[in-house]
Amino acid sequence: MAVLVIADHDNQSLKDSTHKTVTAAQKLSGDVDVLVGGTNAAAIAAEAAKIAGVRKVLAAESAELGQGLAEAFEALVVPLAANYDAVLTPATSQGKNISPRIAAKLDVAQISDVVEVVDANTFVRPIYAGNALETVQSSDAKKVITVRPTVFKAAGEGGSAQVETIAAPAAPAKARFVGQEIVKSARPELSGAKIVVSGGRAMGSAEEFQRVIEPLADKLGAAVGASRAAVDAGYAPNDYQVGQTGKVVAPELYVAVGISGAIQHLAGMKDSKVIVAINKDPDAPIFQVADYGLVADYKAAVPELMDELSKVGK
Repeated sequence: MAVLVIADHDNQSLKDSTHKTVTAAQKLSGDVDVLVGGTNAAAIAAEAAKIAGVRKVLAAESAELGQGLAEAFEALVVPLAANYDAVLTPATSQGKNISPRIAAKLDVAQISDVVEVVDANTFVRPIYAGNALETVQSSDAKKVITVRPTVFKAAGEGGSAQVETIAAPAAPAKARFVGQEIVKSARPELSGAKIVVSGGRAMGSAEEFQRVIEPLADKLGAAVGASRAAVDAGYAPNDYQVGQTGKVVAPELYVAVGISGAIQHLAGMKDSKVIVAINKDPDAPIFQVADYGLVADYKAAVPELMDELSKVGK
Protein backbone atom coordinates (compact mmCIF):
# COMPACT_ATOMS: atom_id res chain seq x y z
CA MET A 1 0.00 0.00 0.00
CA ALA A 2 1.31 3.46 -0.93
CA VAL A 3 0.26 6.56 0.98
CA LEU A 4 0.71 10.22 0.04
CA VAL A 5 0.87 12.82 2.81
CA ILE A 6 0.32 16.45 1.80
CA ALA A 7 2.73 18.53 3.85
CA ASP A 8 1.51 21.36 6.05
CA HIS A 9 3.80 24.39 5.94
CA ASP A 10 3.83 28.18 5.71
CA ASN A 11 6.27 28.44 2.78
CA GLN A 12 9.03 29.01 5.32
CA SER A 13 9.17 25.87 7.45
CA LEU A 14 7.50 22.51 7.83
CA LYS A 15 4.84 22.30 10.55
CA ASP A 16 4.75 19.62 13.23
CA SER A 17 1.32 18.51 12.02
CA THR A 18 3.07 16.95 9.00
CA HIS A 19 5.15 14.70 11.25
CA LYS A 20 1.99 13.62 13.09
CA THR A 21 0.17 12.88 9.85
CA VAL A 22 3.12 10.75 8.74
CA THR A 23 2.67 8.73 11.95
CA ALA A 24 -0.98 8.13 11.02
CA ALA A 25 0.03 7.22 7.47
CA GLN A 26 2.53 4.64 8.72
CA LYS A 27 -0.29 2.83 10.52
CA LEU A 28 -1.75 2.06 7.10
CA SER A 29 1.19 -0.34 6.65
CA GLY A 30 2.63 0.92 3.40
CA ASP A 31 5.22 3.17 1.79
CA VAL A 32 4.78 6.80 2.81
CA ASP A 33 5.62 9.67 0.47
CA VAL A 34 5.28 13.37 1.29
CA LEU A 35 4.12 16.01 -1.17
CA VAL A 36 5.36 19.57 -0.68
CA GLY A 37 3.50 22.11 -2.80
CA GLY A 38 4.20 25.81 -2.40
CA THR A 39 6.89 28.42 -2.81
CA ASN A 40 10.34 27.73 -1.39
CA ALA A 41 9.35 24.10 -1.93
CA ALA A 42 12.90 22.77 -2.26
CA ALA A 43 13.95 23.96 1.19
CA ILE A 44 10.81 22.60 2.85
CA ALA A 45 11.14 19.33 0.93
CA ALA A 46 14.64 18.95 2.40
CA GLU A 47 13.07 19.23 5.88
CA ALA A 48 10.42 16.65 5.00
CA ALA A 49 13.08 14.26 3.73
CA LYS A 50 14.46 14.03 7.28
CA ILE A 51 11.22 12.61 8.72
CA ALA A 52 11.78 9.02 9.79
CA GLY A 53 9.90 6.47 7.72
CA VAL A 54 9.35 8.63 4.63
CA ARG A 55 10.29 6.89 1.38
CA LYS A 56 10.24 9.84 -1.01
CA VAL A 57 9.42 13.56 -1.08
CA LEU A 58 7.76 15.17 -4.08
CA ALA A 59 8.29 18.93 -4.47
CA ALA A 60 6.26 21.22 -6.72
CA GLU A 61 6.56 24.98 -6.76
CA SER A 62 4.22 27.71 -8.01
CA ALA A 63 2.66 30.92 -6.77
CA GLU A 64 -0.80 29.31 -6.66
CA LEU A 65 0.40 26.40 -4.55
CA GLY A 66 2.14 28.83 -2.23
CA GLN A 67 -1.11 30.73 -1.86
CA GLY A 68 -2.90 27.51 -0.90
CA LEU A 69 -5.50 27.52 -3.68
CA ALA A 70 -7.57 24.34 -3.47
CA GLU A 71 -7.91 24.26 -7.26
CA ALA A 72 -4.12 24.24 -7.68
CA PHE A 73 -3.68 21.40 -5.17
CA GLU A 74 -6.46 19.41 -6.79
CA ALA A 75 -4.78 19.72 -10.19
CA LEU A 76 -1.49 18.61 -8.62
CA VAL A 77 -2.74 15.73 -6.45
CA VAL A 78 -5.42 14.05 -8.58
CA PRO A 79 -3.00 12.81 -11.29
CA LEU A 80 -0.57 11.65 -8.59
CA ALA A 81 -3.34 9.71 -6.83
CA ALA A 82 -3.13 7.03 -9.52
CA ASN A 83 0.04 5.84 -7.78
CA TYR A 84 -1.38 5.85 -4.24
CA ASP A 85 -4.01 4.02 -2.24
CA ALA A 86 -4.58 6.89 0.22
CA VAL A 87 -4.05 10.64 0.40
CA LEU A 88 -3.72 12.13 3.89
CA THR A 89 -3.69 15.72 5.09
CA PRO A 90 -3.69 17.21 8.58
CA ALA A 91 -7.15 18.41 9.64
CA THR A 92 -6.00 22.03 9.61
CA SER A 93 -7.68 24.89 7.78
CA GLN A 94 -5.48 24.14 4.78
CA GLY A 95 -6.20 20.41 4.85
CA LYS A 96 -9.92 21.00 5.24
CA ASN A 97 -9.78 23.36 2.28
CA ILE A 98 -8.07 21.08 -0.23
CA SER A 99 -9.16 17.55 0.75
CA PRO A 100 -12.89 17.80 -0.14
CA ARG A 101 -12.05 18.95 -3.64
CA ILE A 102 -9.55 16.12 -4.13
CA ALA A 103 -12.09 13.57 -2.84
CA ALA A 104 -14.80 14.92 -5.14
CA LYS A 105 -12.54 14.70 -8.20
CA LEU A 106 -11.61 11.13 -7.29
CA ASP A 107 -15.32 10.35 -6.68
CA VAL A 108 -14.71 8.96 -3.19
CA ALA A 109 -16.06 9.81 0.25
CA GLN A 110 -13.72 11.86 2.38
CA ILE A 111 -13.04 10.50 5.89
CA SER A 112 -12.62 13.47 8.20
CA ASP A 113 -10.86 14.09 11.53
CA VAL A 114 -9.49 10.58 11.94
CA VAL A 115 -8.20 9.93 15.48
CA GLU A 116 -7.28 6.26 15.07
CA VAL A 117 -6.27 4.03 12.19
CA VAL A 118 -7.54 0.51 12.85
CA ASP A 119 -6.44 -0.95 9.51
CA ALA A 120 -6.17 0.07 5.88
CA ASN A 121 -9.96 0.35 5.53
CA THR A 122 -11.16 1.09 9.06
CA PHE A 123 -10.88 4.38 10.92
CA VAL A 124 -12.19 6.03 14.08
CA ARG A 125 -13.43 9.63 14.09
CA PRO A 126 -15.35 11.82 16.55
CA ILE A 127 -19.00 12.79 16.08
CA TYR A 128 -21.52 14.84 18.04
CA ALA A 129 -18.93 17.48 18.94
CA GLY A 130 -16.55 14.82 20.19
CA ASN A 131 -19.02 13.21 22.60
CA ALA A 132 -18.98 9.93 20.68
CA LEU A 133 -16.59 8.06 18.44
CA GLU A 134 -17.67 6.20 15.34
CA THR A 135 -15.79 3.49 13.51
CA VAL A 136 -15.92 3.96 9.75
CA GLN A 137 -15.11 1.25 7.22
CA SER A 138 -14.52 2.37 3.67
CA SER A 139 -14.68 0.22 0.54
CA ASP A 140 -13.39 3.00 -1.73
CA ALA A 141 -10.38 1.98 -3.78
CA LYS A 142 -8.66 5.21 -2.78
CA LYS A 143 -8.97 6.91 0.59
CA VAL A 144 -8.90 10.68 1.13
CA ILE A 145 -8.42 11.32 4.83
CA THR A 146 -7.92 14.30 7.11
CA VAL A 147 -6.06 13.44 10.30
CA ARG A 148 -6.55 15.16 13.64
CA PRO A 149 -2.86 15.77 14.46
CA THR A 150 -3.41 16.44 18.16
CA VAL A 151 -3.93 12.72 18.89
CA PHE A 152 -0.90 11.30 17.05
CA LYS A 153 2.73 11.46 18.15
CA ALA A 154 5.09 13.23 15.80
CA ALA A 155 7.29 11.02 13.65
CA GLY A 156 10.94 11.36 14.54
CA GLU A 157 13.83 12.77 12.57
CA GLY A 158 16.73 10.87 11.04
CA GLY A 159 15.22 9.97 7.69
CA SER A 160 17.06 10.31 4.39
CA ALA A 161 14.34 10.21 1.77
CA GLN A 162 15.08 11.15 -1.80
CA VAL A 163 13.61 14.42 -3.08
CA GLU A 164 12.03 14.50 -6.52
CA THR A 165 11.01 17.75 -8.18
CA ILE A 166 7.78 17.52 -10.16
CA ALA A 167 6.03 20.01 -12.43
CA ALA A 168 3.42 22.29 -10.92
CA PRO A 169 0.03 22.48 -12.65
CA ALA A 170 -1.04 25.44 -14.73
CA ALA A 171 -2.72 28.30 -12.89
CA PRO A 172 -6.44 27.67 -12.24
CA ALA A 173 -8.68 29.29 -14.83
CA LYS A 174 -11.51 30.28 -12.48
CA ALA A 175 -9.79 31.08 -9.20
CA ARG A 176 -7.19 33.63 -8.20
CA PHE A 177 -5.59 34.75 -4.99
CA VAL A 178 -6.77 38.21 -3.92
CA GLY A 179 -5.04 38.72 -0.59
CA GLN A 180 -4.83 37.73 3.04
CA GLU A 181 -4.50 39.31 6.44
CA ILE A 182 -2.04 37.59 8.76
CA VAL A 183 -1.92 38.30 12.47
CA LYS A 184 1.71 38.27 13.58
CA SER A 185 2.55 37.52 17.18
CA ALA A 186 5.59 36.70 19.26
CA ARG A 187 3.50 34.13 21.13
CA PRO A 188 3.44 30.44 20.11
CA GLU A 189 1.04 29.37 17.38
CA LEU A 190 -2.25 28.32 18.96
CA SER A 191 -2.68 24.94 17.27
CA GLY A 192 0.81 23.74 18.22
CA ALA A 193 1.40 25.49 21.57
CA LYS A 194 2.34 23.49 24.67
CA ILE A 195 0.46 25.94 26.90
CA VAL A 196 -2.77 27.77 26.04
CA VAL A 197 -4.59 30.42 28.07
CA SER A 198 -8.16 31.02 26.91
CA GLY A 199 -10.75 33.60 27.91
CA GLY A 200 -14.51 33.47 27.66
CA ARG A 201 -17.57 35.68 27.54
CA ALA A 202 -17.12 36.56 31.23
CA MET A 203 -14.35 38.97 30.19
CA GLY A 204 -17.04 41.43 29.20
CA SER A 205 -15.01 43.48 26.71
CA ALA A 206 -12.01 43.33 24.40
CA GLU A 207 -10.11 45.64 26.74
CA GLU A 208 -10.72 43.33 29.69
CA PHE A 209 -9.70 40.31 27.61
CA GLN A 210 -6.41 41.99 26.75
CA ARG A 211 -5.86 43.15 30.31
CA VAL A 212 -6.43 39.75 31.91
CA ILE A 213 -5.69 36.99 29.41
CA GLU A 214 -2.73 38.30 27.45
CA PRO A 215 -0.45 39.13 30.44
CA LEU A 216 -1.15 35.70 31.93
CA ALA A 217 -0.32 34.05 28.61
CA ASP A 218 2.90 36.04 28.34
CA LYS A 219 3.86 35.08 31.89
CA LEU A 220 3.39 31.37 31.05
CA GLY A 221 4.89 31.60 27.56
CA ALA A 222 1.52 30.48 26.24
CA ALA A 223 -0.64 30.97 23.18
CA VAL A 224 -3.90 32.87 23.57
CA GLY A 225 -7.24 31.22 22.88
CA ALA A 226 -10.88 32.19 23.26
CA SER A 227 -14.31 30.64 23.36
CA ARG A 228 -16.69 31.16 20.46
CA ALA A 229 -18.83 33.40 22.66
CA ALA A 230 -15.86 35.68 23.28
CA VAL A 231 -15.01 35.78 19.60
CA ASP A 232 -18.62 36.44 18.55
CA ALA A 233 -18.78 39.28 21.06
CA GLY A 234 -15.69 40.85 19.52
CA TYR A 235 -13.43 40.35 22.54
CA ALA A 236 -10.88 38.34 20.54
CA PRO A 237 -10.08 37.77 16.84
CA ASN A 238 -11.38 34.74 14.94
CA ASP A 239 -8.00 33.01 14.83
CA TYR A 240 -8.06 32.75 18.65
CA GLN A 241 -11.20 30.60 18.64
CA VAL A 242 -10.89 27.15 20.19
CA GLY A 243 -13.69 24.68 19.57
CA GLN A 244 -15.59 22.62 17.07
CA THR A 245 -15.83 25.54 14.65
CA GLY A 246 -12.42 26.91 15.59
CA LYS A 247 -9.09 25.26 16.29
CA VAL A 248 -8.67 21.91 17.99
CA VAL A 249 -5.82 22.00 20.49
CA ALA A 250 -4.26 19.47 22.86
CA PRO A 251 -1.54 21.31 24.80
CA GLU A 252 0.21 20.04 27.90
CA LEU A 253 -1.58 22.77 29.89
CA TYR A 254 -4.88 24.49 29.06
CA VAL A 255 -6.05 27.34 31.30
CA ALA A 256 -9.71 28.34 30.83
CA VAL A 257 -10.60 31.68 32.41
CA GLY A 258 -14.25 32.68 32.55
CA ILE A 259 -15.29 29.93 30.12
CA SER A 260 -18.47 28.04 30.99
CA GLY A 261 -17.59 25.04 28.85
CA ALA A 262 -20.21 24.79 26.11
CA ILE A 263 -20.06 21.52 24.17
CA GLN A 264 -18.68 23.38 21.14
CA HIS A 265 -15.70 24.62 23.14
CA LEU A 266 -15.03 21.33 24.92
CA ALA A 267 -14.76 19.58 21.54
CA GLY A 268 -11.72 21.71 20.78
CA MET A 269 -9.71 21.32 23.99
CA LYS A 270 -10.79 18.36 26.10
CA ASP A 271 -7.83 16.26 24.91
CA SER A 272 -5.43 18.66 26.65
CA LYS A 273 -3.09 16.87 29.08
CA VAL A 274 -3.92 19.12 32.07
CA ILE A 275 -6.94 21.44 32.16
CA VAL A 276 -7.23 24.27 34.70
CA ALA A 277 -10.56 26.09 34.95
CA ILE A 278 -11.36 29.34 36.73
CA ASN A 279 -15.06 30.15 36.90
CA LYS A 280 -17.32 31.59 39.59
CA ASP A 281 -20.19 29.26 38.64
CA PRO A 282 -19.68 25.93 40.47
CA ASP A 283 -22.04 24.20 38.01
CA ALA A 284 -20.15 25.31 34.90
CA PRO A 285 -19.67 22.33 32.50
CA ILE A 286 -15.96 23.16 32.19
CA PHE A 287 -15.41 21.64 35.64
CA GLN A 288 -16.53 18.24 34.33
CA VAL A 289 -13.38 17.97 32.18
CA ALA A 290 -11.01 20.06 34.32
CA ASP A 291 -8.16 18.42 36.22
CA TYR A 292 -8.01 21.44 38.51
CA GLY A 293 -10.96 23.74 39.09
CA LEU A 294 -11.12 27.00 41.01
CA VAL A 295 -14.58 28.36 41.82
CA ALA A 296 -13.75 32.06 42.04
CA ASP A 297 -14.12 35.38 40.29
CA TYR A 298 -11.30 35.65 37.76
CA LYS A 299 -10.86 39.32 38.72
CA ALA A 300 -9.43 38.16 42.04
CA ALA A 301 -8.01 34.77 41.04
CA VAL A 302 -5.92 35.80 38.04
CA PRO A 303 -4.02 38.61 39.85
CA GLU A 304 -3.26 36.18 42.69
CA LEU A 305 -2.03 33.63 40.15
CA MET A 306 0.15 36.28 38.50
CA ASP A 307 1.66 37.16 41.86
CA GLU A 308 2.49 33.51 42.59
CA LEU A 309 4.02 33.07 39.15
CA SER A 310 6.18 36.16 39.75
CA LYS A 311 7.48 34.60 42.98
CA VAL A 312 8.35 31.39 41.12
CA GLY A 313 10.19 33.46 38.53
CA LYS A 314 12.35 34.95 41.27
